[in-house]
Amino acid sequence: MRVYQTEEIRNIVLLGSAGAGKTTLAEAMMFDGKVIDRRGTVEAKNTVSDSAEIEHIYQRSIYSSVLFTEYNDRKINLIDSPGSDDFSGGTFAAFKVADTGIMVINAQSGVEVGTEIFARHAEKHEKPIIIAVNYLDHEKANWENTLDSLRQTFGNKLTLVQYPVNPGNGFNEIVDVLLMKLFRFKDDNGTFEAVDIPASEMERAKELNAALIESAAENDESLMELFFDKGELSEDEIRKGLRAGLKTRGVIPIFCMAAKKDIGTKRLLEFIINVAPKPNESREYKTKEGEVIPCDSKGSPSLFIFKTAVEQHLGEVSYFRVMSGKITESMDLINANNDTKERISALYAVAGKKREKVTEMIAGDIGCTVKLKSSRRDQTLNGDGKRWQFLPVKYPDPKFRTAIKPKDQKDDEKLGEILNRTHMEDPTIVVEYSKELKQIILSGQGEHHINILKWHLTNTHKIEVELFAPKIPYRETITKLAAADYRHKKQSGGAGQFGEVHLLIEPYIEGAVENNRFKFDGKELVLNLKGKEEFNLEWGGKLIYYNCIVGGAIDSRFMPAILKGIMEKMEEGPLTGSYARDIKVYVYDGKMHPVDSNEISFKLAGRNAFKDAFKKASPKIMEPIYNIEVFVPSDSMGDVMSDMQNRRAMIEGMSSEKGFEIIKARVPLAEMYKYSTTLSSLTSGRATFTMQFAEYQQVPAEVQDKLLKAYEAEEKDE
Repeated sequence: MRVYQTEEIRNIVLLGSAGAGKTTLAEAMMFDGKVIDRRGTVEAKNTVSDSAEIEHIYQRSIYSSVLFTEYNDRKINLIDSPGSDDFSGGTFAAFKVADTGIMVINAQSGVEVGTEIFARHAEKHEKPIIIAVNYLDHEKANWENTLDSLRQTFGNKLTLVQYPVNPGNGFNEIVDVLLMKLFRFKDDNGTFEAVDIPASEMERAKELNAALIESAAENDESLMELFFDKGELSEDEIRKGLRAGLKTRGVIPIFCMAAKKDIGTKRLLEFIINVAPKPNESREYKTKEGEVIPCDSKGSPSLFIFKTAVEQHLGEVSYFRVMSGKITESMDLINANNDTKERISALYAVAGKKREKVTEMIAGDIGCTVKLKSSRRDQTLNGDGKRWQFLPVKYPDPKFRTAIKPKDQKDDEKLGEILNRTHMEDPTIVVEYSKELKQIILSGQGEHHINILKWHLTNTHKIEVELFAPKIPYRETITKLAAADYRHKKQSGGAGQFGEVHLLIEPYIEGAVENNRFKFDGKELVLNLKGKEEFNLEWGGKLIYYNCIVGGAIDSRFMPAILKGIMEKMEEGPLTGSYARDIKVYVYDGKMHPVDSNEISFKLAGRNAFKDAFKKASPKIMEPIYNIEVFVPSDSMGDVMSDMQNRRAMIEGMSSEKGFEIIKARVPLAEMYKYSTTLSSLTSGRATFTMQFAEYQQVPAEVQDKLLKAYEAEEKDE
């Protein structure tokens, strides 16, 4: 394979719903570029991209695949992305390195769930889109309905470059209104002849050609003037206008396909080469410091790793985009994220499992290398002493949360290793080892996402696991002043144990004035605030610890032990065993024994005095509240709102966007278990949502009673 220059490279991500034919289109593109000598099919389980066993079982893409084809002396890098939002992590990584999206549409069903979802993702990432309407050879193909659904979703940005003459069984003719030719396909291998448009189609073709010219002219002022002067534009001028419109997302060209028969693929490849942005024309890439790094082959060598995968016989494979300069085999680079030195032992152009060795890669190209020692996804490798760190891929926040444990305890360590490796390969799988909940919490993009991981654990790694509802990280605090004392006394031959602690607790309120006068049980107590320690708790909130001992009632050497006992009870709250927070503690009196007093005695006395005072201080349980934003089709609004009310949601606002309603609400985490599954069921998979932690709020009284009873029952069982 020859070395391709920046201007000769195009980077494409294939988008669309599951079943739209992205993988089949990728096969046709590679076949037309002679990268493969025969086209595989999803049904035969022999495609280049869907090579994993689980993809064969489901007959759909679950992981993104990096591919390439060569056509007309150009290299087109392709990333075949999954069609389900549950596996969108690979798509988000692809958006980081691809310059254009090809949205594949199934002509049998038009705009589907995945179309809407990935169109929103593409818009958010500012990626231009070309639409390829596929399956026009299917007996249920409906061109007009598909076009209507596209107009409803994408509006007036749509521009027809082609239309089918005879969609359905026997489909073999496409009118191209840019070239003003009819393509007649002769076989199932993409062989065609370009002929004059027949009279029966000429009026329609001229009308669409005029609309295409107008659309192209609207995106370039010089072309608009030219159009007004001449009343027409040449093919190259139309391409120039479309190129400008595509770059700014002002135009969305539409092409016709039957990828399984290789109908329309070559023309789409030509258009990508002629019109799609080159790597040095796409949006700017910034470093963490905000510096813009041009995609310049003459710049300093730099690459960004966007994907790390582990292969059985190869180890770690690092997929990257060359951000600047030239990367060569045996080149030494420095990882800007961890200052380690890496040698590029080999460079490969990638077509799934097929890799073609190359000696160098130029800015804008995509490839892979192997056996990097300390470099992973989202990291930057540089030469020439540069310290560039490109911004990491911003992955979607998790939507599904579950607890996991092995059925056999001896698999604990192995499970941990596999989960950590899984997160490295798929960062949308988030693993948290919760000391607080004493559980491994697994988060992902949906229930199907997690179930695929469970399948791998069972079938690939031979570990049986259980998935179950995770505990909720509640917090405990107090609402009023309370006092308590506790004497720890133990005598069992030899040295005994003795320690007595009197303390007072009150709620910590940010910004409150410090006070040393307190009233409780009809008495007024004035304390001498001798010492103060303030702790920002790792689980949120504060503990303020005051030493108010006078007259040597408790020796100062025992004060840290009392604090330790209190902190232990803060870590295992008196109500439900959850973390306690936002409390002031005043230790003001106590007693010692000249022989039997020691640190353990005062630790236990402090712990139990705090526990007793806590229960007198009108304690409350607080729960985590999340901000959620739901994108829901208008016709499902009622069902979704009703479900949210059942989840104790507080609706904070509603708005509309392109046929979708956006609901903003605050919902307790305890009510969000399997919400993604429910939402998908209520809306036939069309709705999506995001959720982010907001704050802790007091639980309602009936919920608190329920939690207290459940904890008491758990304590009795133990």
